[in-house]
Amino acid sequence: MSLGHARLLTGLEMTLEPLALVASLWIVGLLMEGGLAPSHMVLALVVFSLTFPSEARLALPRGRAIVNILVGWLALAGLLAAFGQASGYVDHFRGDTLLAWCAVAPWCQLGAHFALRAALPVLRTLRGRPKSALIAGMNPLGLELARRLKADVYSDVRIAGFLDDRSSAPLEIGPYPVLGRLEDLPKVVKPHRIELVYVALPMVSCPRIEALLDTLRDTTASVYFVPDMFVTELIQGRVDSVSGMPLLGVFDSPFSGASGLVKRASDVVLSLLILSLTAPLILVLAALVKLGSPGPAIFRQRRYGLDGEEIVVYKLRTMTVAEDGDSIRQCRKADERVTPLGRFLRRASLDELPQLVNVLQGRMSLVGPRPHAVAHNELYRNLIKGYMQRHKVRPGLTGWAQVNGLRGETESVEKMKARIDHDLDYLRSWSLRLDIYIIAKTVWMVLRGKHAY
Repeated sequence: MSLGHARLLTGLEMTLEPLALVASLWIVGLLMEGGLAPSHMVLALVVFSLTFPSEARLALPRGRAIVNILVGWLALAGLLAAFGQASGYVDHFRGDTLLAWCAVAPWCQLGAHFALRAALPVLRTLRGRPKSALIAGMNPLGLELARRLKADVYSDVRIAGFLDDRSSAPLEIGPYPVLGRLEDLPKVVKPHRIELVYVALPMVSCPRIEALLDTLRDTTASVYFVPDMFVTELIQGRVDSVSGMPLLGVFDSPFSGASGLVKRASDVVLSLLILSLTAPLILVLAALVKLGSPGPAIFRQRRYGLDGEEIVVYKLRTMTVAEDGDSIRQCRKADERVTPLGRFLRRASLDELPQLVNVLQGRMSLVGPRPHAVAHNELYRNLIKGYMQRHKVRPGLTGWAQVNGLRGETESVEKMKARIDHDLDYLRSWSLRLDIYIIAKTVWMVLRGKHAY
């Protein structure tokens, strides 16, 4: 499983069994006494505090998991009984209620565990297709990582194969093919839709690793170094583990696990609020665009989204043309293609409002690197190192580059590079506070109407 999904499943497992124990206590109390007394609530709090987080048992054999749960319950019940007798707190409960709960509770705990175990296939389906991964280095370290990933019930990572430079390397190792040499890595990533790359090379290969990481900057794959520390220009670099093996994240997304939920929730809530306030304005502007010049009111253009996947974004048309081909000319100052109404819309950034629908669709975010036309992406990815790493997150209506004066035309590679540097800096430094700051500063810049043609 990717690190974010693994944390979510682990969090569910850690919480489910303690909640089952609390629920069993409340149900027994309601059935036998007709209601819950303060003593029941206090005992529930104590039980939850002592059992949360519960152990991770999904990877254990069924028999061992049952023994583990029953032994744990006996220890907990013994501790509660000893404390209750010593403090006299047991006198606040009816004896038959406590005996009934002691008999029911472990069955509820076992039921919660095996319900989660049975639901694993469904949970795997809900999280989508497995993430495809490559391991660079067919050595004992890489082979051990592949073995652990295959055996890990929490994992949603599928090993597509290995890359290795040794001439004696076999064409396949176990169930995994050898897809080429290390230098072939960028060529292998895209056709195989690789999302994760694990670099399992020894530290003595430092120059080779540096060269390998440089080639990966033109991909959207998340890169992890196994298992030693390695110094390079990190994006969301952090020490973590997968299937019990230590990893150093080299190029990763800031939006995994809880951070991803926070980001998506803020996008949905804020975009719904803004769209509800601006919907009448969007309809009026669309009608004016349609009446003002021939062509559609809403301009659709292909852009690159999360992980470099093609998406379609919506804008109010501001030009007499609706270009979306292999060659697109950027809008310039005093561009003759811009309509009079379009000039006002661009200056006020009102042409971007339909992209709120893209945010609700999950194609975009309120804050993130601005999406470029596909033709511009293909041009600049070959000119600017690390260009494609900006696609490790959803593109945004506004971004860190835009609020730092890099809005509008980029007539030189240097200007585009400055924009990309700011996008990558956003990935390294993301926080919800930074997003709120960018949104507030965007509003201020729109009111000033600077750098929008």
